[in-house]
Amino acid sequence: MKKLDDLIDVFAKLPGIGRKSAARIAFDVLDRSEAEVDRMLEIIKDSHTNIKHCKICGNLSENEICEICENEKRDKGVICVVEGVRDVIAFEKSETYNGLYHVLGGKIDPLNGITIEDLNLKKLLDRIDGSVREVILALNPDLEGETTSLYLTKFLKVRDVKISKIASGIPMGGNIEYTDMATLGRSLEGRVNVDDEN
Repeated sequence: MKKLDDLIDVFAKLPGIGRKSAARIAFDVLDRSEAEVDRMLEIIKDSHTNIKHCKICGNLSENEICEICENEKRDKGVICVVEGVRDVIAFEKSETYNGLYHVLGGKIDPLNGITIEDLNLKKLLDRIDGSVREVILALNPDLEGETTSLYLTKFLKVRDVKISKIASGIPMGGNIEYTDMATLGRSLEGRVNVDDEN
């Protein structure tokens, strides 16, 4: 049935959803009432239209500036650099960090054609204006994350700012998004000065 196959194909395009899971979701959607499906479609469309990236840090927001950047109680002197928005959510759930964030929007990955120019780096450098005393590099501890950290360190070293990295509570090849809250908290608290590593 072509229409069913098309529906399954739509869900199979989502990350982490295989063909079997996509089929289960498709059958579930078909079993729902028209009102439920309309509501789902309305929420998806509204989210796609109204959720955007914060013009300061790159986090997701319903406004031009996200709640974290606007929050006067946050420590404006510390910026935690992460690969993606999911990492911000993970750190926020850990409730161990009270500074600001900067979302790079990825990491250097030459095999997939992603270079330093493709990352949200210029806005990060623009933010380091004398009021920022520390930049924490909180990238996933894999080859691409380490390469990106090295590049960022090179760009940041010419600025008068302390550069630190989260501690290795997160295993090499691990993923911040899936790390438990206690380990995330320890990795932030045990961060090391980048200069101390060399």
